[in-house]
Amino acid sequence: MEYKRKIIVYIAMSIDGYIAKDDGDISWLSIVEREGEDYHYSEFIKTIDTVIMGRKTYDKVLSMVDKFPHENKKCYIITRTKRPDIKNIEFYCGELKSLINKLKEREGENIFVDSGAEIINQLMEFDLIDEYIISIIPIILGEGIRLFKLDNKGIKLKLLSAETFDSGLVQLHYCKN
Repeated sequence: MEYKRKIIVYIAMSIDGYIAKDDGDISWLSIVEREGEDYHYSEFIKTIDTVIMGRKTYDKVLSMVDKFPHENKKCYIITRTKRPDIKNIEFYCGELKSLINKLKEREGENIFVDSGAEIINQLMEFDLIDEYIISIIPIILGEGIRLFKLDNKGIKLKLLSAETFDSGLVQLHYCKN
């Protein structure tokens, strides 16, 4: 039986393609925060039962919140250093491609890549991302951590939707062509 689980990146970036400043600062994301507006995140997260997250992103998230936001999902933290698992969080040191292939063979909901550029670019290298939901924040950073490596050329995508918001945020939803 073939399952239709999708690997989906849901991420925000500056107009010029950065997801963070060089020091990892993402405070600039707050310029689009609006009372009662989550840019469809709550709808999106209902379609997910598994999260792939890099260790740096995991540490950053924990430094910003009191409660881990994905505690009710199965989470794989991609790391080079094994740590003891915590409830539904597994610290995964194996090959990323192998993990994704195993997850796609299992029954379940979609898989959320809630990570930084390093993990996303590895997944792109193996052509494992099915959809991209990218929120463009109305700011030009000029430098920082770029979402896409410059050698990721020729990946064709099909636009599923584009939506603008009063905050100036533009959300683009693409799938593999």
